[in-house]
Amino acid sequence: MSAGSDVRVRDLVVSFGATVAVDHVELTVEAGALFMLLGPSGCGKTTLLRAIAGFNAPSAGSIHFGAEDVTRVPAHARNVGMVFQSFALWPHLSVAENVAFGLRERRVPRREVEASVSAALASTKLEGFGGRRIDELSGGEQQRVALARALVVRPRCLLLDEPLSNLDARLRHSMRDEIRRICKAFGLTAIYVTHDQKEALAIADRIAVMRAGKILQLGAPRDIYRRPRSRAVASFVGAANLIRGRVAEVRSDSRVVETAAGRWVAGLDDEFRPDVGAEVWVCVRPECLRLRIDEARPNIVRGQREATIYLGELAEHQLRVGDRLLSVYEVNPAAAEAAAGVADTTLAAQADVSDVVLLPFDGDEGGDS
Repeated sequence: MSAGSDVRVRDLVVSFGATVAVDHVELTVEAGALFMLLGPSGCGKTTLLRAIAGFNAPSAGSIHFGAEDVTRVPAHARNVGMVFQSFALWPHLSVAENVAFGLRERRVPRREVEASVSAALASTKLEGFGGRRIDELSGGEQQRVALARALVVRPRCLLLDEPLSNLDARLRHSMRDEIRRICKAFGLTAIYVTHDQKEALAIADRIAVMRAGKILQLGAPRDIYRRPRSRAVASFVGAANLIRGRVAEVRSDSRVVETAAGRWVAGLDDEFRPDVGAEVWVCVRPECLRLRIDEARPNIVRGQREATIYLGELAEHQLRVGDRLLSVYEVNPAAAEAAAGVADTTLAAQADVSDVVLLPFDGDEGGDS
């Protein structure tokens, strides 16, 4: 299996009539990287993937595989592997015949087809499955066949369109690890579309979060989650407490913000350094609010517990602070107390300065979280 090439998208626009589905997108996927396009339904991620595959013609911009401009190259000549949400397997063909389909379309010699199919089945842990019918396979096994069929043509890049959405939760977990293993084992450049944040965080090297045809933020999974750059990214990727506030004090390494849920001290980075008087969103992840507090340190909130939802490995406490409802996650909670959901008790929670993130204020659509 040959290593993948880098993929570069430059100022890409894809329109359907008056509707702009992909709006001047710029991105680079390095060779051998597992790259996620993440976003809600209708954000343009699948349209962008299909443009890279050659199924959607761009209205403007360009697409490059390595040094080659493939913008006007037809899909069948781009040598990409595609894995669809529905798997798109031929029910009347055996497993081996499904995997061999792309090679036979390319008129590869029979002996080479047999050797390549055997290697692809081995790489996806399907040895001995070649003679089986598709309807004799489980959902996970069918997904492996779809992967083997994409791999066998030695693609320059592997494109995956929500490949795990038809599998149950337990199988999705194992298959996402398997996809990453395969991609890394063969040095594949992979571009993967999903709306599942945990899936993206678990296996991606880099993530692009999309909304309304644009990329809102691009970065490593940890940076996307820990340092979102906008309210839209913070609220889509994981749970977030978002509180509207105003900067009251400027410090060299932090900002003090007054909000309806108290005073917060937030750490800074080079991306956003608001001045006194600026309106901002204070973003605190629920797991960053801990119930053990240190009175000598900042970022303590106190309020009435309205409910506790027991979720097994954690409990979500809903804490009313003034007119704001904040979520606080308690890891490994006491099962009896959490399950009882006792309300109307006072709770205090605290966050480290480094876990409080400031975001530009973008209007009050949807209200405070």
